[in-house]
Amino acid sequence: MAHTPVNHPARPIYRAIGGLTGLYLVVFGVLGIITSAGTEVLAQDDTKVLGQGTNLGFSLLSVLLGLLVLAGTALGRNIDVAINQWLAYALMVISLAGLAFIRTDANFFNFSITTVIVVMSAALVLLMVGMYGKVGTEEESEAWKKARLVL
Repeated sequence: MAHTPVNHPARPIYRAIGGLTGLYLVVFGVLGIITSAGTEVLAQDDTKVLGQGTNLGFSLLSVLLGLLVLAGTALGRNIDVAINQWLAYALMVISLAGLAFIRTDANFFNFSITTVIVVMSAALVLLMVGMYGKVGTEEESEAWKKARLVL
């Protein structure tokens, strides 16, 4: 892939940003689990955490996705790149579906417009982190630089 940089100089910063995004998802999910304890898993009520609508189901999903991002960040070796990119696409789909169903009975995750914005922002951050976090050999880095000059 000529468009994905290899050994970007700011790679450690992007990796840290990815870890912070995963940590945010875990904290949000844990607070959501605490707040929505005792309600139905996919309840559609006025439960809010950090200003975002949520329920037990979305809180559990947030914890799971956040732990996955943190595990990828801890492992590194381009595993984090793959995890961040795939989860970014998944979060984009979830947020767009949440936006589409926000005022219907199909709003299973109890999204509010704030939740949609935050989830889409997290997805875009993870996508950026995944695009600039790739590690490779010096030969791969040089090949990427040469391919970029040709384009």
